[in-house]
Amino acid sequence: MTTGKALRRIVLGTALWPVMAPAQTLIAPEAFLDAVVGKTITFHEIRSGMLVGTEEFLSSTLSVWRMEGRGCVYGQITTPNGQICFLYDDAPDGLPVCWWPFVHNDRLMVRLARFVDSETQEVRSISDDSLNCPSAPLS
Repeated sequence: MTTGKALRRIVLGTALWPVMAPAQTLIAPEAFLDAVVGKTITFHEIRSGMLVGTEEFLSSTLSVWRMEGRGCVYGQITTPNGQICFLYDDAPDGLPVCWWPFVHNDRLMVRLARFVDSETQEVRSISDDSLNCPSAPLS
């Protein structure tokens, strides 16, 4: 599936949420998950364009994340307060990492759900490829 087709599916599958800033439309986390479950997506840092990592969405409650040069880390997914949150197996503080998914200029992005040192990442590809991570827990 191309990023464009997935993006249209997400936008068409959800009512448009209030605008975060001009030309940014929040996406309901459930609509985002409906579009990516069973898919693997790559995230790139918006400023540098560098690959941050790749995430395979095994179900709407379980994903596996892999950064370049590192192993696979499984995460439990929740959707509190319009956010998508991931509690990864290796979280040093035991706290989830939460994001707001949104569309900006026809590009699918996520913004770290905190106001200080917030990071924005762009989804550059969506595929049916597996990360082939060992010992995937049953979802």
